Parts: sequence; C-alpha cells; structure tokens
Amino acid sequence: MTHRIAVLGAGFAGLSTVHELRRRDPDVAITLVAPRAELHYLPGIIWIPSGLRTREQLVVPLDRFFERMRVQFHAADVTGLRDGGRVVETSAGDVANDALVIATGGRFIRKLPGIEHAITPCEGIAAAERIRDRLREMQGGTIALGFAGNPNEPAAMRGGPMFEFLFGIDAQLRREGRRERFELVFFSPAPQPGNRLGPKAVEHLLAEMARRGVRTHLGHKLRRFDAGRVVTEGGEFPADLILFMPGMTGNAWFDATDLPRSPGGLVQADAQCRVPGRERIYVAGDSGSFPGPDWMPKQAHMADLQAAAAAANLLADLQGRPSSETFKVELVCIVDAMDRGTLVFRNLRRNLLLPSSRVFHWAKRAFEWNYLRRYR
Repeated sequence: MTHRIAVLGAGFAGLSTVHELRRRDPDVAITLVAPRAELHYLPGIIWIPSGLRTREQLVVPLDRFFERMRVQFHAADVTGLRDGGRVVETSAGDVANDALVIATGGRFIRKLPGIEHAITPCEGIAAAERIRDRLREMQGGTIALGFAGNPNEPAAMRGGPMFEFLFGIDAQLRREGRRERFELVFFSPAPQPGNRLGPKAVEHLLAEMARRGVRTHLGHKLRRFDAGRVVTEGGEFPADLILFMPGMTGNAWFDATDLPRSPGGLVQADAQCRVPGRERIYVAGDSGSFPGPDWMPKQAHMADLQAAAAAANLLADLQGRPSSETFKVELVCIVDAMDRGTLVFRNLRRNLLLPSSRVFHWAKRAFEWNYLRRYR
C-alpha cells in the first residue's frame, strides 16, 4: 500500500518537508497544496529597495523541483479539514491523505488602528516594491521603522528584517548622497528591541543606530498610526513613510477547524512537531507553536529544522516505528546592511555575535544562491 501524504504550503517549511520525505522514502505519494507553484524567497526582499534584488530573482518556479521529487501539485487555497484531518478542504476540491503536514505560514495581526497607513515589509515582494517606489519618489522627510509582537505568543514575532530595512535604507540614502534630507526613526513597544537575539545583539544594534544618526522611540505601547504620524502612549512623532512589522498569529483557515490552538492563535505542537490529540497531523514553521525558550525564532532556518523532524516522525508513524525525532532550537541570523552584515548565533548553550563585516554580507548572498539552487 502506498501512503498518501499531504503537505500544505510552498514556503520554507513545506518544501523542506517534501525534500526530507523524499530523501527518506522514494515511494510515498506526496501532494502539495498551495495557491502557486512558486517559492517566494522573502529573506531577499531587504535588497529590493536598493535594486540589489528584483522580483524575478526572488520568485522561483517549482515545476522542476516537483517533477524531481515526484510531487503532485494541487493549486488551491486551504479552507478547512474534516474526518480528523484525513481530508483537506480546498478552494479547488478535497485532498485525501493518510498523514498531513501543516506548513502554511503565519498571518500578521492587523488590528492596530490606522495600520493601513503603514507598509508591512514581510507581507511579500509587492510590499518591498512599494518601499522601493516610495523611496524613489521621496525628496526628504521622516521614515519610521518598527515592529511589535503578539502579546499572547512571545515567539510569534519577526523583528530581524526591520533592522535590515533600517540599516539598508540608511546605507542606500548615503550611497545616493541624500541621507541628510531624511530623518530615520526606529520605534518599538519593547525597551530593548531585538532582545531575542541576545543582550550583546541589543547593545550592538542600538549602538549602530546611534552611529548612523537614527533616532529611537522605544518602550511605549503603540496607540495608532495616522496619515503622516505615529502615535504611542509615550508621545507621537511625524512620519512620511511608516514601515511596520506587527506580531503574527495563525492562518484564517485555522478558525474553520477544531485544531488545538495556542494562546496566540497558532497550531499547538509538541517537541516532535505533532499536533496533540490528532492522529498523523504535524506542523512546521510559522504555523506552529512549539515548546522551547521564548527567544525561539520564527525564521527559515528554524522552519527547516522543524520540517525535518516532522517528516521523520510522520514516516515512522506510518511505518509503525517509534517517532521520537526532535529539532534543535537554534537562531542563526545575519543582520545585513546592504554591503555589510553582523552574524548572530544563539542556542541553548551559547550566544555569539560577530561584528559587522563585508564577509557576512557576501555569506548571506552565497547562502541565498545555494539554498535556491535545489529548487531551480
């Protein structure tokens, strides 16, 4: 009997799950459900405003990868589950399975009043293109950049890219000879933004902001955005362009299921990436709430590690073997500034920061090339 596995999502977690499943089992039948047979490499969007990357360079068609991996692609949006997860309901019909991996990513919380006045960079390539176009149009003014979290889910946050947009925009404006016409303001409800990267990283990031002449507005709860203004409980300041990364929660389609949820709205998971109380349903990446320290990152590297554990345990369950594979909790981040980068590493035993260097910028670009090579 050939087992049928459904993988939901074509992001880092979903594609890494496919790769690991096929590496471990050449015969299992894999169906991947996603709106498009494309990988959008979102870590590269930090370079779109400067022109270092374009949409065409960051969108990778997956047809060849699916052909090599012998994956059946089901082009659709997921709308729900039934029969204990054995049937995935989609906008293009049902997908039956013997085991399921949820890897549809997360959703940004857009409840802050006036959030329509801000651009959320990690919503996708189109958002980064809007930033690029606005920077080209602006002759001067104040650019405000910041992030917040999900108060019910400390790990459901993606703040790292905002540091990269901040330093990248600063470097770009200097390169264009017009930095003096702009004021850059970094804001966050957290008094120590980036604390999940570790104390040394916070100290380094704040020092780098000071060195670059970036004003900070920290430790004040956000109240709202107006057209041309950021309003917090600790005061307000003008902003001609607002870039803001809110906290993350679960996908809207989760609400149409009885999946167990975390306080922050993500799918609950155990250390083996299993969904508790559900038979052969697993979760990987931003969709899941996993046990671990509150600094555990929502990033591609962590999604890959979780996907590998989910795939191993899924196959073990299908084959009647013990399923005890866990994943490392590890943060690996290069905070890029368009031509230089700072390396941050953190695990359960140590926290390392290596100062800004051109080597790390090129290492980040080399990683992108190597990572995407398997899907091209």
